[in-house]
Amino acid sequence: MTWLGRLIERQILKAGAEGKLQGLEGEGQPLPDRSGEAHLDAGEAAGFRMMAEAGVLPEEVTLKKQIAAHKAQMATITDPETRKAAMAELAQLMMRQSIAEDARRKFLKG
Repeated sequence: MTWLGRLIERQILKAGAEGKLQGLEGEGQPLPDRSGEAHLDAGEAAGFRMMAEAGVLPEEVTLKKQIAAHKAQMATITDPETRKAAMAELAQLMMRQSIAEDARRKFLKG
């Protein structure tokens, strides 16, 4: 463990001994499942959580939800022409999501 890790651990233990960690929101509850954040670094994951708690969603998350809904809707389409149009719309949504993700990555790098 690094010096910073040891310092943080001491501060946590000190706060616990002083009772400062009692009565916090979520105390006694299991940690939330964040397996969907496995591909994100810690900074990005924290940023997305803060935005979600504030009720703000980045465009790429909104598009991801639209894509999932569109795929579910496509599963019910049987007409070949309607399915072809739906696939074209799905491709557009996926392209927009990719562009939004690339824009975020470039913004965070620079």
